This record gives sequence, C-alpha cells and structure tokens, in this order.
Amino acid sequence: MEWQFSIGASLLGLLIMAIGVGFVVFHQKLADSFFGGVSSYGKTQLAGIIIIILGFILLTNLHTLIIYWLVSLIAPKPLGK
Repeated sequence: MEWQFSIGASLLGLLIMAIGVGFVVFHQKLADSFFGGVSSYGKTQLAGIIIIILGFILLTNLHTLIIYWLVSLIAPKPLGK
C-alpha cells in the first residue's frame, strides 16, 4: 500500500491539531471547569499532546498505513495468493 495525499484528511488533521493545541494552552481553565481541578492539570496537557499527535498522523495521511498494517497483523494474506 502506498501513501497518497488527501486534502480532506489534511484539513481534518489541522482541525484536530488546533483542538489539541487549545487543550495544551488552556489546560488550567479546562481542568478547573470540567476535569476536577489542579490534580488533573497534567492529565489535561497529556490529553492535548495525544490529540496533537493523532491530528498529525491524520494530517500526513499515515492513518491509512497504520490501519493497513494492523489489519495485516491480525489477518495476514495466505502465502499462496
């Protein structure tokens, strides 16, 4: 399977990365309002960084290669075909 550029995936990846950046920048306000205060500041930042990484994977359209690789690990093709 080869890599192909996709404008839709790139725009969605940028949107997801912007949401992740928002999580990292505003982690204190988000944690105070939604997640339980000071004890979850680090968890909120970690969630933001994970969202940024997932957005980057989607931006570069690597998610199709990762999914193809995982499926081929679970259900490999028969040797004769």
